Amino acid sequence: MIPNAIQSYLRRHRVPFERYAHPRAVSAMELVDALNVPVRRVAKSVIVLADRQPWIVVVPAMTTVDLRQIRHTLGVRTARLAAESEFVDHFPDCETGAEPPFGELYGLPVAMDESLSVNERLLFRAGSHEEALEMRFQDFARLEWPLVASFIQPLPREKEEGKATYGAPMEDSGASA
Repeated sequence: MIPNAIQSYLRRHRVPFERYAHPRAVSAMELVDALNVPVRRVAKSVIVLADRQPWIVVVPAMTTVDLRQIRHTLGVRTARLAAESEFVDHFPDCETGAEPPFGELYGLPVAMDESLSVNERLLFRAGSHEEALEMRFQDFARLEWPLVASFIQPLPREKEEGKATYGAPMEDSGASA
């Protein structure tokens, strides 16, 4: 279930949203399958430590975060994926792995891949592995004021067509590339 804090946050800011119950889905691609929606509709939150500052980075479900690009865009020396133990306390009412993109609510900065801005609506998990949330992109942008830039690794043509497997992001400790 979507935590009450998230629902109250959205209602307090008068942001309309829709809830979608679904079978348990842990990964973003499992969410796509569980809801039987086009992959381009689903975004995922990835928690990144940029010079030890946690960020919520929102990217399309089928993509991999480009840590070099994050480092460059944020102007930091190091960027890496956060271990669950490093961010779980920021989201006390959420299931681990189902972190929502609401940085304002959870006290974290938000960055969003620019490719998501072409979507009229965003569908993502919001604290639950069994319920997703959908809202208009413009409402999300107005609510969170995310840093919008390119944060994903280029997709091989096979991934764009949905024919490839989806690998885990690589870490980038800030060593020169």
